[in-house]
Amino acid sequence: MVLTDTHTHQYYESDPAKKAELMQRCLDNGVSRLFLPNVDSGTIALIEGMVNTYPQNCFAMLGLHPCDVKESWQQELDTIYAALQRTKVYAIGEIGIDLYWDKTFIAEQQQAFRQQIAWAKAADLPIVIHCREAFTEVYEILQQEQDEKLRGIFHCFSGTLEQAQQVIDLGFVLGIGGVVTYKNAGLDKVVQQIDLKHLVLETDSPYLTPVPYRGKPNESSYLVHIAQKVADLHQTSLEEVARITTANSKLVFGV
Repeated sequence: MVLTDTHTHQYYESDPAKKAELMQRCLDNGVSRLFLPNVDSGTIALIEGMVNTYPQNCFAMLGLHPCDVKESWQQELDTIYAALQRTKVYAIGEIGIDLYWDKTFIAEQQQAFRQQIAWAKAADLPIVIHCREAFTEVYEILQQEQDEKLRGIFHCFSGTLEQAQQVIDLGFVLGIGGVVTYKNAGLDKVVQQIDLKHLVLETDSPYLTPVPYRGKPNESSYLVHIAQKVADLHQTSLEEVARITTANSKLVFGV
């Protein structure tokens, strides 16, 4: 069984021994493919280090997280763009719009999002979208940018069935994480109605820890609990969910 974590910040762990333990637990649970989203210029080296240490298991993305779009956002983008010239990446991400914490830089977030979409199209890469309290704003830009090259993952999807269909109609797949295991989130009812061919799995570790570990730091090995929940919702086996969602991830990332 091969499970693919399409979105994990496991590179945040700085202790080499603990990092090795995290990876071993992943492999023990069948989680052998980890895609690492960048957040700012400071995390580029962390991602490169993990990819170099685990080249068979870890795959890099580069992008500027919307929460890191501040006064110096253009300088940040220039640094990340320079890294793109030397680093093998499989997506531009995570990018998008986040209006949950701060709306101060909404115009800059929109500009950065468009600029990075242009990078992805020029390099024929998918994008991995971070969207929080900003579905209307993100969807509007995606509609405007839609063409045969625009594709990717709507990371940490937790919206309605109608929103899910809108995203799918644009040619994106939905990243399903720990929220699907939360009793009152409502995401389980949405996921139950979406064909598995439109889903990929993710942890977003160390955040959004699934049940039964909610309240503790998340890790990629816990992806098995998310996969099992999706399997239960679709009345199929864990192995079948792993097979389909990993195949979907290969279509998105090309690896």
